[in-house]
Amino acid sequence: MKVLVIEDEKKIASFIRKGLEAQGFVVDVCHHGDDGYLMATTQPFDALVLDIMLPGRDGLSILRNLRERGHPVPVILLTARSELNERLEGLNLGADDYLTKPFFIEELVARLHVVTRRASGASHSILAVGDLTVNLLTREVKRGDFAVELTAREFELLEHLARSPGRVLTRAQICERVWNYDFDPGTNLVEVYIQRLRKKIDAGFDNKLIETIRGVGYRMKPDK
Repeated sequence: MKVLVIEDEKKIASFIRKGLEAQGFVVDVCHHGDDGYLMATTQPFDALVLDIMLPGRDGLSILRNLRERGHPVPVILLTARSELNERLEGLNLGADDYLTKPFFIEELVARLHVVTRRASGASHSILAVGDLTVNLLTREVKRGDFAVELTAREFELLEHLARSPGRVLTRAQICERVWNYDFDPGTNLVEVYIQRLRKKIDAGFDNKLIETIRGVGYRMKPDK
């Protein structure tokens, strides 16, 4: 997969390049919005990783112009935690997904695979962990042969856990990604929803998929 990273912070761009190349991606990096837009419109890429705040053309301007030209390349926006309005505008303009900084490279890799599969029309935009399947398009969840009914927020929480089996998400990360607000150390919201998921996903099964990592957070049990 060939990816164009348009990010003006050179340390972040280098971190992304090294992480993606370690996973077998071919990566081009650009630090200026004008140059990035030129590359995106004149060279073939399977996906763009696009920062919103850039010198020259900003990320939303690049995205808007790409979509106005009918350019279908999948785009993942990189945003600061405080940029909720920009994230919403980006999604409305046609972004396929977004990540808030800081983030784990494993999550970016997982999201790149999802958006490129979706763009190619592949029928397997499904997260699978053991006998659990999460369909990202129909939002259907099954554990083995049993359908699991989830609320919208429960689905979002399960999706984040299932995207990277084995990787621990802290309570703060879950709050920010699922509820889109900064972490309140006094809230037990995460624990409440984890308990709800366990009742729906793990109850009655010998193999428990949702694990608590004491003092750290939660993870989806990786396949052995």
